[in-house]
Amino acid sequence: MARGTPPTLSDDQKAAHGRLSAMLAKAGIDLATGSLMPPGKSTAVMAVLGKAGSGKTLLLAQLYQALRAAGVEIVSGDYESRRKRERRSLAILAPTNKAASVLRMRGVPATTIHRVLYTPVYDPEYEKIAEWLAGKGDKPVTDLLPDAALDRAAAFYAQHASVPGALASAGLRGSDFITGWKRRDEPLDIGFVDESSMLDKRQLDDLREIFPTLVLFGDPAQLAPVGQSGEMVFDALPDPDRIVLSRIHRQARGNPILDLAHALGDPHLQFEDFERMVEDAAARDDRVVMAGRVEADLMARSPVLVWRNATRIRLIQAFRAAHDAPADALLPGEPLICDGLELPLKHRKRRLDLEARGLIKGAQVVFLGPGRRDGFARLHVVGAPEPQVSAASIIKIEHPDEEEPFIPSAARMGAAFLHGAAVTIHKAQGSQWPAVQVFAPDLYAAARAGRSEAGLPLWMRLAYVAITRAEERLHWVTRYRLGKPTVPLGIDDLAVPAAPDLIRELDPDLALQQPEQG
Repeated sequence: MARGTPPTLSDDQKAAHGRLSAMLAKAGIDLATGSLMPPGKSTAVMAVLGKAGSGKTLLLAQLYQALRAAGVEIVSGDYESRRKRERRSLAILAPTNKAASVLRMRGVPATTIHRVLYTPVYDPEYEKIAEWLAGKGDKPVTDLLPDAALDRAAAFYAQHASVPGALASAGLRGSDFITGWKRRDEPLDIGFVDESSMLDKRQLDDLREIFPTLVLFGDPAQLAPVGQSGEMVFDALPDPDRIVLSRIHRQARGNPILDLAHALGDPHLQFEDFERMVEDAAARDDRVVMAGRVEADLMARSPVLVWRNATRIRLIQAFRAAHDAPADALLPGEPLICDGLELPLKHRKRRLDLEARGLIKGAQVVFLGPGRRDGFARLHVVGAPEPQVSAASIIKIEHPDEEEPFIPSAARMGAAFLHGAAVTIHKAQGSQWPAVQVFAPDLYAAARAGRSEAGLPLWMRLAYVAITRAEERLHWVTRYRLGKPTVPLGIDDLAVPAAPDLIRELDPDLALQQPEQG
C-alpha cells in the first residue's frame, strides 16, 4: 500500500487522494516514497468539492497526516521559526476561528487565513525561547523567565503546540513578547483551505500570492458570499482542476440530518413536502426534533438560524427579556457576533492585533463582563486558541422598527458587536454546533418569495446550510414562540484563565503610542 493512503477511504476519496498526490508529486513531494524535493516555481490550484458527509474533512485529515509523516513542516500561524528556503511546509486554513476550531477538534492543526497572511513579530529575546519551544534551539539561559516557568511553558507546548499559549502558561501576556504584526513578505508552500465556499475573489487572490500549491475544500451546495452573484471562487476553475466527491461516506450513513440535507438536492422538492420529511425523520430518530417553540437555553451558546433580519432582532429581544436582561447593560454569558472593526484604516497595527486575536467579522463571542476601563469588555472568542481577551468594544443592541441600535457599551474605536442569540444563515456558514435550531417560518417565507440562487431555489440553499450546521441534533422550529429559560445565563462553561492579568487588553489608544513594527 502506498505510504499515506489509508484503507478507510471510499472509492471516490481514493481517486481524489490519487489526483492530489499527483499534484503534490509535481510540486516535489512524493507521498508514495516520502521523499521531498526543494520547492520549485510551478503553481497549481485544485478544488475538492462535495456535500456534507461526502468525506472532504476525512480526506483533508489523511493528506495532512501523510504530509506530516513525510517531514513537511506544519505552519501554525502563531509562531514560525526561521526556515531554510528548501524546507517544505503546509498550512491548513479556514475563514473563521470557529471553522478552524472544528478542524482542530478533529486533530487537524488549522488556523485562520488572517493568521497566515499576517505574522507576529516577536521581541528578539523571547524569540530565543520560542525557537527552543519549537525544537529549533537549545534551552536558553535568560533572566526573562525562571527555570520553573520555562519548564511549564515546555510542558504546555508539548501538549498543545502553541508558542503564545506556552508563554501565557508561564505568566506572560501577548503584549510582552509580540511587538507587532506584519504582512507576510515571503511566500509559503502548500495551503489547504477548508470552507472555501466562504471565500471571495480578493481572499483567493491573496492566497494564490502566498501558496504556489493550493487546495480548496468546499461545499457547492452552500450559500455564496454576499456580492458574488451566487458564484463561488472554485466555480471559475477548469473542470480538470475540480474533484467532486459524490459518495456519502459510510460514517455518515444513517444520519437523519444528512439524509434531509441531501434530499434538498431535488430542485422540484416543495417546502411543504420537505417539512413532512422532517416530521417523518423526527418520528423515527430523536436526532431530529419538530419543535413548536424556540428554546432559550440553547440560544445562549447555539444561535437560532434565521433568514430575515427582522426575525433575528425579534428573537434576540425575546431572549433578553426572558433572561430579565437590563436595557442598558449586558449580562455575563450573553452571546455576541463581531460585526467588524470600527477603526480608521490608518490604525493598521491596532486592526491587525484585534483581527489576530480572532475579532474578525462574523466571529462568535461570549460577553464575560465589563473591562477595567470604560468602553472595554472582557470577551471569550469562541474557537480561538487563546479565547480570553479584553478589548475596546462597541456593543450594539438592535430593536424592532428602530433604525439606530442602542449601545450599552462603547469605546471611541475598537471591535463592534451585535447580539448573537440569533444569526442569519449566511453568517452561520463555517460554524457547527452540537444542537441547532432552525427557524422554519423564515424558510417558508423564502419559499413563498420564489427567489433562486445559482439555479436552485433560495429556500433550499438556506435550509441546506442551516441543517448541516447541526453536529448531533436538529431542532426544526415551526412557530413564533419562545420557551422560558430553565437556567440563568453564566460563564461557568467557558475556560477562564487562572489569573485575571492573563487576559490581554487590546486598547487602540495605547497601541497608537507604540511604533509600527515590520
